[in-house]
Amino acid sequence: MAQLTNDCFAFGDAPLTIDEALAFIRERVPAVGERELLPLGQCDGRVLAEDLRALSPLPAFFNAAVDGYAVRHSDLSQDAISRLPVAGRLQAGATMVPPLPARSAFRIFTGAPMPEGADTIFMQEDVELAGADVVLPPGLKRGANCRPAGEELDAGALAIAARTRLAPQHLALAAGVGVASLKVRKRVRVAIFSTGDELTEPGAARTGAQVHDTNRVMLAALLARAGCAVSDLGILRDEPDSLRAALRKAAAGHDLILTSGGVSTGEADYVKLAVEAEGRLDHWRFAIKPGRPLAMGVIGGAAFAGLPGNPVAVFVTFTQVVRAVIAALAGENWQPPRFLPVRAGFRYRKKRGRIEFLRVSLTDGAAGPIAARYPIEGAGIISSLTGTDGLVRLSFDCEGVSEGDRLDYLPFAAMLG
Repeated sequence: MAQLTNDCFAFGDAPLTIDEALAFIRERVPAVGERELLPLGQCDGRVLAEDLRALSPLPAFFNAAVDGYAVRHSDLSQDAISRLPVAGRLQAGATMVPPLPARSAFRIFTGAPMPEGADTIFMQEDVELAGADVVLPPGLKRGANCRPAGEELDAGALAIAARTRLAPQHLALAAGVGVASLKVRKRVRVAIFSTGDELTEPGAARTGAQVHDTNRVMLAALLARAGCAVSDLGILRDEPDSLRAALRKAAAGHDLILTSGGVSTGEADYVKLAVEAEGRLDHWRFAIKPGRPLAMGVIGGAAFAGLPGNPVAVFVTFTQVVRAVIAALAGENWQPPRFLPVRAGFRYRKKRGRIEFLRVSLTDGAAGPIAARYPIEGAGIISSLTGTDGLVRLSFDCEGVSEGDRLDYLPFAAMLG
C-alpha cells in the first residue's frame, strides 16, 4: 500500500482550480509500491512498473514488406523497363535463403527474409510476367518495400516507458520484441460505500422517503474502467461507531476509500465526523459547477475522497479530479483527456468566477459539430448523462455563450478510462 501522510491533502481555504488540483495531486500523492509479474495476456489496462527495452532488433532481420519480386537495384535500367529471370521463391518463415544470382529476381512474399544481394522489392501488382521472366517498370527507388533489421527498434532501445497504462497495442509491441511477461504495478485497491438511512439497494422495496442508491454502482463502474480492484462495502447507516469501525477496517486493506455525500459541514454528516475521528479531512473548494465541494483526507495511510451527493456532480468530480488521484496511486503517467472544438447551438448566461460543465449532445453542422445543451440543468438529473454525448467546459472568465461560439468539448468516451 501507499502510505500517505496525514497532511497529504492539506491545501488551505482558497478555492481550487482543476489544474491546481491536478498539479497538487501529482506532487503529493505517492504510488502504490507493490509490483507483480504477469503474462502478456493479463496485462491489458495495467500500469507498467519499469521501462521495457527491446531484447532484439525489431524487425529481427531484413525482410519483405509486400508480396512481389526482390532484385538488386543496380541490375535495373533507370529509364527503361527491365526484364529479369525469376530464379527462386521465398516465403515467410524460410530457413534456407540462397543468395540472389546476378541479374535475376526472386519471387518473395511479405515477411520473408531478403536474400543476400537483394535490396529492393517491386510490388506484384506493378509488374508483368513474360514466361519465366518478370518485366519491371523504371523509377523505383533503392530499398523500396523492404524492412531493414531494427527499422522500428534497435536491440536495447526503449520500447515502452514505465508508468504507461498498457493497451492492446502495447502488448503487441512487447510480444514483438520477444517478451512474454511484464512487471506491472498492483491494482489500486479502492473501497466504496454509501451512507444514509434514506438509501436502499437498487431493486429493493422503498419505504417512506427512501431512494435507491445510484452513486455506488456508477462509482464502481468508473473505478473498474480505471483499472482498480473494487471492494463494495454497501450502504452504511448513520451510526457513528459503525462508520468509524468500517473506515478503520477499509483503510487497513485499501489504498483509497471513496464515498459520496455526508462530508459537508451539516450536523447530520456522519461520514465527516467519522473520518476526522480516524484520520484527517481537508475540504477542497472548487470553483466549478456542478461539483463544488470535495473532501480529501487520509485514514491510516490510505487516501479518502468524499464526493458530492448528486449523481452528475459525482461524475464530474470523479472524472475531473479523483481520476488523477487514482493515476498517482497507480504510478500511471496519466494526462487529462483533450477537449475538442465544437460550436454552440444554444445561448447561455453564466456567472464569472467559476468553471461550468454543461451536458450536451452533438449534431453535424456545415462547419463542424454543433452542441445542443440538455434542457434540465440539475445535478441530480441522471438522464442528463445518458441523454447526451459529453460535456462542454465554460472557462473561469466566461460570462455567457452565444450561438456559433467555439466551445471546448469532452466526450464521455474519453473520460471513461
